Amino acid sequence: MKEAPDAPGTDLPATKPHTLPPRPVDPVVRWSTLSICLLLSIFALAYARDFLMPVVLAFMLTMVFSPVRRFLEKRGIPCSASAALIVGILLCSLVVGALGLAVPISEWVDRAPEISREINLKISSMMGAAEQVREAVEQVDELASGGNGPNVPVVAVREPGITAKVVLLAPEVLAQSGFTLILLYFLLASGDMFYEKIVYVLPSFRDKRRAVVIARDIERKLSRYLFTITVINAGLGVSVCLVMWAFSMPSPVLFGLAAFLLNYIPYIGAAVGVLLSTGVALISLPDPFSAIWVGLAYLALTSVEGQIVTPIFVGRSLRLNTVVVFLSVTLWAWLWSAVGMLVATPLLVVVRTFCEHIPALQGFGHFLSARGTESFEDDPPRK
Repeated sequence: MKEAPDAPGTDLPATKPHTLPPRPVDPVVRWSTLSICLLLSIFALAYARDFLMPVVLAFMLTMVFSPVRRFLEKRGIPCSASAALIVGILLCSLVVGALGLAVPISEWVDRAPEISREINLKISSMMGAAEQVREAVEQVDELASGGNGPNVPVVAVREPGITAKVVLLAPEVLAQSGFTLILLYFLLASGDMFYEKIVYVLPSFRDKRRAVVIARDIERKLSRYLFTITVINAGLGVSVCLVMWAFSMPSPVLFGLAAFLLNYIPYIGAAVGVLLSTGVALISLPDPFSAIWVGLAYLALTSVEGQIVTPIFVGRSLRLNTVVVFLSVTLWAWLWSAVGMLVATPLLVVVRTFCEHIPALQGFGHFLSARGTESFEDDPPRK
């Protein structure tokens, strides 16, 4: 006999739905998506530079001065008061530096055309080709006039001079500097609010702990790096000032301050300093060959600083791949000009710190590090 079918309402055995295994992502699609995202990110950084530059500077300065703010907070000073003190000191330093540089820089700017002519004449006399240069200039003028004689009218478009460009650029620089300092004050006055928000948002205790450890490690390494580099740059500035005074160069203090600021830019800053000191020596010293010795002295000081002093005092965990540093400086210079060159290396320190704490990015962190630092022996142990 056949079995009767199940009555309505009878529980049937649960059948497991058939699910297909996830299809692997095509490597071409993955790398294409990554490339598009990278290009869009670069475009966004270049397009929003006027807004992002002061924001990035403010957040980096917040990480640098957060240990100072916590130190003052433990001594009973509120966050708002310590933030006002730090911002006030930075503002006074900027004002004093600007006032001290205003007079000598304005004099050099006013003499820029004369300086350019003197440099050209001395170079020409040193190479023994002044006559050839004059004939070439005459030929170029004749070609530009069309060879129709002096009666042909020539329309010349005069571009604004250096002084006019500086005056036009000053409001933008002041606005961005003010925005950076105001945002820095609010970030410091808020204390550890952002850390508390991160801890609250992340789901697991392991993620909360990792986020706090990464943030504190970035603060520690960024503060140590910038403090060490600032002390080294100050020593280099004093050395350059003394060397320029020994060569009877004009405004040796200005050269020392320029060396202090330019040395924050790896490689490019030293090259600019050598060219600047050599150019000024060409028009200031009676012997053209003395300018070569001035440039070589500046190059020797920066070489000793970069090859001996900095590797000794900068920890192994902060040393970076020189090729990556150079490419990063040039990329950020293209994106954000001078500000980009200043923040390029600190941003690499931040990225490398992230890579040390995230296992999936440790290979990229090894690529960013200098030779012999793959083990991160200087880093604190992580549990």
